[in-house]
Amino acid sequence: MKILCLDDEPLALQMLEMCVTKAKPDAEVLSFDDQDELLAEAEQNGCDVAFLDIHMRGMNGVEVAKRLKQSNPKMNIIFVTGFSEYKADAMDMRASGYIMKPVTKEEVARELENLRFPIIPKNNALLKVQCFGNFDVFLPDGTPVHFERSRSKEIFAYLVHRHGSSCSTREIAAALFEDEPYDKKQQSYLQTLISGMMKSLKKIGAEKAVNKSYNALSVNPAVLDCDYYRFAELDAGAVNAYANEYMSQYYWADFMFNDF
Repeated sequence: MKILCLDDEPLALQMLEMCVTKAKPDAEVLSFDDQDELLAEAEQNGCDVAFLDIHMRGMNGVEVAKRLKQSNPKMNIIFVTGFSEYKADAMDMRASGYIMKPVTKEEVARELENLRFPIIPKNNALLKVQCFGNFDVFLPDGTPVHFERSRSKEIFAYLVHRHGSSCSTREIAAALFEDEPYDKKQQSYLQTLISGMMKSLKKIGAEKAVNKSYNALSVNPAVLDCDYYRFAELDAGAVNAYANEYMSQYYWADFMFNDF
């Protein structure tokens, strides 16, 4: 989880950062006393939660929140202030929370436990998946995952593209083999490829990345840290990483991304 803190009063900012760090010790916490610097960080690298002081010189916290929401409507905004009269404006922003100063660790922890847009933890993901540029799969430590057959890897790519939607073997065949007849020979070949994919995933303890039932397959998005999925969530880092290339090595992916 990445958390940004903003207050133009040095002591108040220091207290806020300390409380957030104590409440969420495993989070990445960045502090700013300048509104433009925080906005630049959020727009370039994204964030999950922003703690914003409302009453500041120049651009106030509500105006900063509006800018943040333009880049990511699902960003969690928690306002921090010593002035209760701002609460109505804060709630109009559909803020995740509102804390009165002086800030305490307990109040911060309570707000983080009740976010308007819950954060799906990615630190426990079984696999890291790269869709922008060439499609590739990695273990959490960055080690590339080896698929014994390139076509097995392509099937996994197609399932990732489907974003958890179930698809039949016939649909997979139509995407990968286009106009070739879906006869017994192709069905047998496809089952061999699927078996190879599952074998490769099981070898690294990631078989739960694919849900497999009779004649149907899907990925489990909850166990994947995927740039394509982060893009769908309007994560600024993923949006900025997209350079008009999506699963470049697969001809079917070029036009399918336009359906996203």
